[in-house]
Amino acid sequence: MIKKIQGGFKAAFNGFKETIVFERSFKTMIFIAVLVTAAMFYFPTSRLEKVVLIITIFSVLILELINSTVERIMDFVTSEHDERIRIIKDLMAAIVLLASFGAAVIGALIFLPYISATL
Repeated sequence: MIKKIQGGFKAAFNGFKETIVFERSFKTMIFIAVLVTAAMFYFPTSRLEKVVLIITIFSVLILELINSTVERIMDFVTSEHDERIRIIKDLMAAIVLLASFGAAVIGALIFLPYISATL
């Protein structure tokens, strides 16, 4: 039982490492997540604001992981251009873009009052 759990964690960390090394957009999102986390502790954000920011950060990162996974599956299915696969990839990118826009709006709603108070 312990070996299975350890194997599961090892696989998860390997997948995370693969993503960090090869997925440029995920690296960008991690960088932004670090900035938001720093801002979350720099400004006097409430516990609820912190929870909303953390949920938002993890949601965007998870969706980007799903997007990367689907893209790799589609690349495995065929290396040739297929309009249906392009559409699937575009739809996945749209999901991540929408989540990122939502995260930006949430970030603005939370941080702009703190930023404007310091100006």
